[in-house]
Amino acid sequence: MNTPGASVVHHPAEVELFEDTLTCDVSLPAVFEPGSGAIRAGAAEMLLRSVALVEDSRGADDSDERGADGSQQLARLEARMDLALVLLGRLLRQSTQALPLRPVRWSRRGLRLELGQRSGAVQGSAGIVRLQPADWLPDHIELPVQVLGEAASGNGGLYLWLRLQSTGEALDTALERHLFRLHRRQIADSRRPR
Repeated sequence: MNTPGASVVHHPAEVELFEDTLTCDVSLPAVFEPGSGAIRAGAAEMLLRSVALVEDSRGADDSDERGADGSQQLARLEARMDLALVLLGRLLRQSTQALPLRPVRWSRRGLRLELGQRSGAVQGSAGIVRLQPADWLPDHIELPVQVLGEAASGNGGLYLWLRLQSTGEALDTALERHLFRLHRRQIADSRRPR
């Protein structure tokens, strides 16, 4: 299921990553780094789960849902605490730079990043993609990927196709849920009058 208004790109990796699956076309702060490295799948999963809880609670607050279960409210409070701790940790690590905003096509199978220059990636090689999953949260997740290909885009840049490497069922589930939320938000935005 592709997002309305998505551009058509002809490359074998496009079919492998995006055919017959939920796909989102978004602009996100993201970067690709060639080479393998240690990633913390638990940290990425925790961040995605916390983002989901906070965003779900925003929706519940907007609909004036007052009789919420106490355990649900506790889970939301815990999620906010987790995010506060992540942000505090981020402030302590001021040495990191902000990620550049890029057009990204994303599915549970992988990503297509639009870059302004060559990535230095070799087809079949390993790498890490860092991306910011929520615009209101200045933190990023790291995901292990395998390079499927690189080709010129129509506007003078380059496309880079990356297959996500599984890091466990918990992170895979959190990623799928996040993608569904992004897709649902895109559909809602497309239905709003301009």
